[in-house]
Amino acid sequence: MTERTKKPQKRGRTETRGHLYILSAPSGAGKTTLVHMLLESDPKIHLSVSSTTRAPREGEAHGREYYFTNVEDFLERANRGEFLEWAKVHDNYYGTSKSWIDAENNAGHDVLLEIDWQGAQQVRKIFPDAVGIFILPPTIESLKERLIRRGTDAKSAIDLRIESARDEMRHVGEFDYVIINADLPRAFQEISSIINASRLQYATQRQRHADLFSALL
Repeated sequence: MTERTKKPQKRGRTETRGHLYILSAPSGAGKTTLVHMLLESDPKIHLSVSSTTRAPREGEAHGREYYFTNVEDFLERANRGEFLEWAKVHDNYYGTSKSWIDAENNAGHDVLLEIDWQGAQQVRKIFPDAVGIFILPPTIESLKERLIRRGTDAKSAIDLRIESARDEMRHVGEFDYVIINADLPRAFQEISSIINASRLQYATQRQRHADLFSALL
């Protein structure tokens, strides 16, 4: 089960703020690989690093994949309202820093949020202009194969993740764009196209090239 907080206040993105991208997918759909490819190819995108109470996996580093903390510290910060959104997923807590997102967007930086569909719902209430992208696997069988190859979970945990994936994928219609990750290079090209297109919107172009617009118009 997933428990998610609610944030009642609502704020929109002003013309001077950077874009906010929400990337969601079931576990094993290739989201993390696509995120790494995006960050390597596009220095304008800054990844929001979440805080979590789960233990680090092999190869993960504090401050890179996650900010690792304990339950007591996490809940204290949540009670102080430090998180834009937070959740309890599979007995572990995850949260997104509200102050960090604000600082990055106010500085004009594009920010990528790698969160689940419930977190996306809460973020859109506060940032309604956020661009939502959902990654789908080509089949359930391919999803299960990817989870098995990853070698980080027991069979019982993989079965649980498959059931969770089915629930998550039922919310795909809440996102602006959907990418079916049957071919990794093509999926990367598609997600890059979405980001590039959003940067060419009128409001963004007029703000970033104000002098040119004034001279031409």
